[in-house]
Amino acid sequence: MFVPDLFEQVPSEVRAGLGDALHAEWTKQRTLPGTIWLLAATTLLSIAVGTAAIAATTCRAGNSCPVDPTKLSLTGIQAGQAVVAILTVLAVSGEYSTGMIRTTLAAVPGRVTVLAAKAIAVTAPVLVAGATAVLGSLYAGRLLLPGHGFTPAHGFAAVSLADGPVLRAATGSVLYLALIALLALGAAAAIRDTAVAIGLVLGLLYLFPVIAAAAANPHWQRHLDQIGPMTAGLDIQATTNLHTLAISPWAGLGILAAWATTALVTGGLLLHYRDA
Repeated sequence: MFVPDLFEQVPSEVRAGLGDALHAEWTKQRTLPGTIWLLAATTLLSIAVGTAAIAATTCRAGNSCPVDPTKLSLTGIQAGQAVVAILTVLAVSGEYSTGMIRTTLAAVPGRVTVLAAKAIAVTAPVLVAGATAVLGSLYAGRLLLPGHGFTPAHGFAAVSLADGPVLRAATGSVLYLALIALLALGAAAAIRDTAVAIGLVLGLLYLFPVIAAAAANPHWQRHLDQIGPMTAGLDIQATTNLHTLAISPWAGLGILAAWATTALVTGGLLLHYRDA
């Protein structure tokens, strides 16, 4: 098989180095008191905001309801991503603020290996928290949406993972949070300072839609929506009226992946060539 053969070509000391680094990073993550609380906050905040959005929206008989029930249920992901960004930045910048990064790099001299281990150790629990948040949000939508007029009589089917577009939106939302984590990880590795890194990541996420909304020219507004990491990435949640989107769902998630890759490459290069 191709993959096992390729893996066998990797020197054993490199594999051991990554394994040791991953074990160390995972130990740090699960023993830090803030990690579990931030992961729980990601899940609970996402579900709570999504539930509030449903409660504030009603489809009345006889009125047009241009609302995507699935995307409405997943509204909380926009809030949960901020907690994910903070969690991930702290995983890197926290070591710089305490000076522990010198110990980490002394134990694992391969700096790219350290960054890769951090990426895995942070992204894995974010995927779990994200999956829990998405499932909880969709379950809340399935329970609450009919009571707000989103019924088959008004042309709305029940929110279900058995529906292909809903499954795509759910899976994409989990991947979206993982990509936000990688984006924040790269930014933190490049910047090192906690406050600046968090500010930069949150600015990238939330300022693009503000600027796009303020743009008077619809052409520029559409382009800003297409390149913004949040506006493009969250199009993965759309299940209705896809022709009105600035970018297709998977292409939008690809834009976010490009932002995350750029951040990781930049952070990795600076980590490799810069003094600790």
